[in-house]
Amino acid sequence: MAYRHDTYKYKNKKIIEHEFKYAGRYGAKGEKRAQRKKATPEQMKKQNQYNREKLVLRKMRNNFKRGDLWITLKLKKGERVSAQEILKIREKFLRQLRGVYKKRGRALKYMCRIEIGERGGIHIHILVNRIKGTPGTAEVISQIWGRLTGGHVNYAPVYEEGHFKDLADYLVKKPKEEITGQLTLFGTEEERKIFSEYTCSKNLELPEKETHDYKHWTLRKLVENGPEPKPGYYIDRDSIRHGKNPYTGMSYYYYTEIRLERDAGEIRRECEDLCGQSVYTPLRP
Repeated sequence: MAYRHDTYKYKNKKIIEHEFKYAGRYGAKGEKRAQRKKATPEQMKKQNQYNREKLVLRKMRNNFKRGDLWITLKLKKGERVSAQEILKIREKFLRQLRGVYKKRGRALKYMCRIEIGERGGIHIHILVNRIKGTPGTAEVISQIWGRLTGGHVNYAPVYEEGHFKDLADYLVKKPKEEITGQLTLFGTEEERKIFSEYTCSKNLELPEKETHDYKHWTLRKLVENGPEPKPGYYIDRDSIRHGKNPYTGMSYYYYTEIRLERDAGEIRRECEDLCGQSVYTPLRP
C-alpha cells in the first residue's frame, strides 16, 4: 500500500473533494522521496490554520445552503461587557432561538464567532439555517436579541458564490494586529481565546468519506497533467494544493470538483423555498 485516496461527498451532491496522501512507511514505485525535513513552527502554524479552515468549510458546505442567514448581533452603542458576560448573553440567545426552531419542528444549526471591533466593541457573527413560518427567521432573531440586549441585528441571506470558501475563512481567521491590542482589556488569556475561536452546534454533520488504497501508484501523472473531472463536474482550480510532506518526504494532492449546473427540479424547489420571504442585501461568502 502506497497512497490513500479520500473522497468527501456532500449531501447536496454539488461538491466532491479529493485528497491523496502517502499511507505507508516506504515510497511508492516511481516516486522519488524528497529529503525529510523537520517542519518549522511557522510551517506548522500555517498547516494547523489550513486544517481548521478545511474542517469549517466542510461543515459549512454540508449543513447550510443558499438563503440561510449570516447575522451580526450588536450591543447598544457604547455598551461594553466582559468576556464572561458576552458568553452568557450568547447562550441565552441560542437557547431561546433553539426553542423557536423546536416548536416549528426543526433543529437549529449554527456556526458562531465572537469578535471585537476596531473601537473595542463586541459583536457576534452567526451563520444559522433558515426556517419557514411567520414571523420569519430574521424577524425572530431580531425580536430575541432586542429583548435580551436592546441592540440591533444586521443580517443577509448567503449565496453560494465561492461555495462558502470566503465565509469559512472569515470564521476562523486570526484577529488583526490592531484588534490583538484590544484583547488585553478582556481578562485572562483563557478568556481572550473566545475572540479567536469559533463554536458550532453539535448537530452539524461532516460529508460522507470514502477511502481507497492504491498499491504501487504514483502521483506523477496527476501532478504533471492535472486532475480530470467526472462528467457533469469541473475542477475548482483555486482548490488545488500539492507538494511534499515535510515528515515523509512524499507527495500529496488535493482538489475539489464542483457540479456544472443544477437540474430543473432543484431550481424549482429553491424558488418555492424562497417564495414569500423578505429580501435583504445579499452577502456573497
